[in-house]
Amino acid sequence: MKNILFFFLFIILFSSCKEDKKQETQVISNTESNKEEQFVLNVQKIDSTQFPSVIKYEGFVKNAVRWKDKLGDNIVITTETGYHINKKFEHETDGSDAELFAYHFIVSGNEVKQTWKVYDFIADCPVDIVASFVKNSFQITDLNNNGIAETWLMYKTTCHGDVSPCDMKIIMYEDQQKYAIRGESKVQVGVLDNGEKQFIGGEYKLDENFKKGPKVFKEFAEKLWKDNLIETWED
Repeated sequence: MKNILFFFLFIILFSSCKEDKKQETQVISNTESNKEEQFVLNVQKIDSTQFPSVIKYEGFVKNAVRWKDKLGDNIVITTETGYHINKKFEHETDGSDAELFAYHFIVSGNEVKQTWKVYDFIADCPVDIVASFVKNSFQITDLNNNGIAETWLMYKTTCHGDVSPCDMKIIMYEDQQKYAIRGESKVQVGVLDNGEKQFIGGEYKLDENFKKGPKVFKEFAEKLWKDNLIETWED
């Protein structure tokens, strides 16, 4: 009788162990599946010959990229006009104009939808014009790892005939949500007798979206500003 009881206990314990192993295996399988589904941002540079024919833009292309994320098939283009005369502006002097643009499109089959546009300009400027994107500042990221890329634009605008700061902005879009930093560049104006350099400018303000948004956005924006703060006159 004891042998029979021992036999049944052995069968019950063995079946329980097998069930535990099955459950453990299932958990591991789910973990591996999640890793496979993790979003990877793959941004490719393109040129105007690769734009869908329905895309319209102004100016000369400075940056053009394409990637896929949860929003779909994305294209971002940044352009500048350089010095020119635009008849849409009133001209009280013999000054020139300069404009810059950024466009975001979602491509779906043969359809292309523009989701946002950035536009800024300097008009009727009789001296030196700056209306250009800061060199090497354009970036596409997914800092909060939500599968929706962020587009970072940084540019300067001014009309001046002296050594003075430029107005400077960082504009970031995640989907159709806009974030902005506004301020001015930092310019060296002299050197003290002890060799210490003297600067003016450099102040900035974060908009409410940067203040209230993900911390990683704010940190990235402030680093981007700091890295491109000092005017070099090479942009």
